[in-house]
Amino acid sequence: MAKRDYYEVLGVSKGADQSEIKKAYRKLAIKFHPDKNPDNKEAEEKFKEAAEAYEILSDADKKARYDRYGHAGVDPNAGGFGGGGMTMDDIFQQFGDIFGDMGGFFGGGAGGRTRTSRPRGEKGSNLRVKIGLTMEEIAKGVTKKIKVKKQIVCDTCNGSGAKDSSAVQTCQTCRGAGYVRQVKSTFLGQMQTTVVCPTCQGTGQMIKENCVKCKGEGRVYSEETIEIEIPAGVEEGMQLSLRGSGNAGRRGGPSGDLLINIEEKPHDKLQRDGMNLIHELYLNFADAALGTSVEVPTIDGRVKIKIPAGTQPGKIFRLKGKGLPSVQSYGKGDQLIHVNVWTPKKLSDSDRALLEKMRDLPNFKPQPGKSEKGFFEKMKDYFK
Repeated sequence: MAKRDYYEVLGVSKGADQSEIKKAYRKLAIKFHPDKNPDNKEAEEKFKEAAEAYEILSDADKKARYDRYGHAGVDPNAGGFGGGGMTMDDIFQQFGDIFGDMGGFFGGGAGGRTRTSRPRGEKGSNLRVKIGLTMEEIAKGVTKKIKVKKQIVCDTCNGSGAKDSSAVQTCQTCRGAGYVRQVKSTFLGQMQTTVVCPTCQGTGQMIKENCVKCKGEGRVYSEETIEIEIPAGVEEGMQLSLRGSGNAGRRGGPSGDLLINIEEKPHDKLQRDGMNLIHELYLNFADAALGTSVEVPTIDGRVKIKIPAGTQPGKIFRLKGKGLPSVQSYGKGDQLIHVNVWTPKKLSDSDRALLEKMRDLPNFKPQPGKSEKGFFEKMKDYFK
């Protein structure tokens, strides 16, 4: 089932600012919140859909990619990429500040739901890498293994940051809940809200003695090999996201994302124009006039094509389906072969004498008819 437009999901226009986007998401989150709609699968899916839309549109980089490429820019239907597949834990983890402000709405508040998935530590930062791809790799898709220097979970303390289990004690401020309740006075009267504990930052625990290896961070700097599946049809400037493969979080916090920027390596015989590929074919005058057969390169290997007699410079031959696939998995482009008739720059005496004889022959005088199309007409045919 195709995903709905994120702006449509939140009910905002493309020109909406961040405050409008947050307000729209908050409204939907209240309406479809699981605590307000227990055992309602449809409400839960709408809750997740709204959270996914907010995740993309509230992030300037992701929003820009979405505006340019649509869902393909943030979720190109490849394993591990994009904004899709959010769990309830992901939602409450990432947008806890929004739900924390909703305390009075859900009988004890967002805490009723978020206590079971309270934030652990501090989220790790995102990492960015560039991957150069050949045209052949873009055409078929490819799996790349890259080595990334990053912060990984400490294997001594398993990310807790504590020397051992005895070095961890329950936070006295929140008594291990990770949240504390606050009472605020509003024009509607007093409202009770649930917020992250300021003492333990929501972990519910305090560390008495730090892990020797990571010095209490719960993470260490190292190198990791990451396997990345890149779908066919990606293009220069597109950014893919591999969730959870960025820097490890502090003291058990969730990992950031790995952002992969696509770079295209130039092909020596083919040029890309969207999903189409273009090859510049150079013929000598005799072959163009008499006709011939030539081999041309394609992304799948060389193929032979027939050049009719009297082929004019600028003629475009089309090889249907020999272009690149769409990153959104529908259709393929074509390969366009643009004919250039080569004019020699240096002539021998015998060459010159032969051409002088041909110059004044009737058939060598330009006689364009209505069937000869100009540049703009050829471009119209090209885009049909």
